Amino acid sequence: MQTGKLFLVGAGPGNVELLTVRATRVLGECDVVLYDRLTTPEILALARPDAQLIYVGKHDGEQEREQARIFELILEHTEAGRSVARLKGGDPLVFGRGAEEWEVAIGHGIEVELVPGISSAIAVPGLAGIPLTFREVSRSFAVVTGHWKSGANMDWAPYAKIDTLVILMGTKQRALIAESLITVGRNASEPVAFVESGSMKAERVIETDLFSVAKGEIEIVGPAVMVVGEVVRQREKLTKKS
Repeated sequence: MQTGKLFLVGAGPGNVELLTVRATRVLGECDVVLYDRLTTPEILALARPDAQLIYVGKHDGEQEREQARIFELILEHTEAGRSVARLKGGDPLVFGRGAEEWEVAIGHGIEVELVPGISSAIAVPGLAGIPLTFREVSRSFAVVTGHWKSGANMDWAPYAKIDTLVILMGTKQRALIAESLITVGRNASEPVAFVESGSMKAERVIETDLFSVAKGEIEIVGPAVMVVGEVVRQREKLTKKS
């Protein structure tokens, strides 16, 4: 029996209209769709009517077990000759462990195609009126994970002087992140924005500063993208009603 094929598909930041043409076509053709908790019903509705939809979202404390299950599902279905769309929020290779799934599939002789997605790291701030670069304000930006293994220490020193920081999956650790950034030299008054449910109708933007976040004064409902830097101040100008 001929083996199937794995498609690593980026679902973008959430809004179905930001899905790529290639991603839409793949969803309409694949036998199996493995999707995570950030996938919207509107995007899932693009799957082939008879496709098998399997939820593989991860929860705190179960990440490794769920990831092992994902590996097993990929191999089970592709080795049975089925085409599998592994649907991930944003881009599959940006903090989504897509490269690990690619490596496992290749190691078992499974063909893999990457279908890039619009990363929420860039799209969500932009849609909220926060440009990651702006002349004379920000000439550099870094995308950083705000989630790390329990007991591990995150070294924030390399990010002390980067103009703009975009922190994904950092809602839970926001106070510690802000405190750490201040400790390594970032100004406590530096503006911060949290964009909840970016690109969606429920989008909400909270503007504050590092000091307030470090003190635990800011309430956030995830998922949210955290942006640190002077570019946050551009939002007032770019979203001003004419």
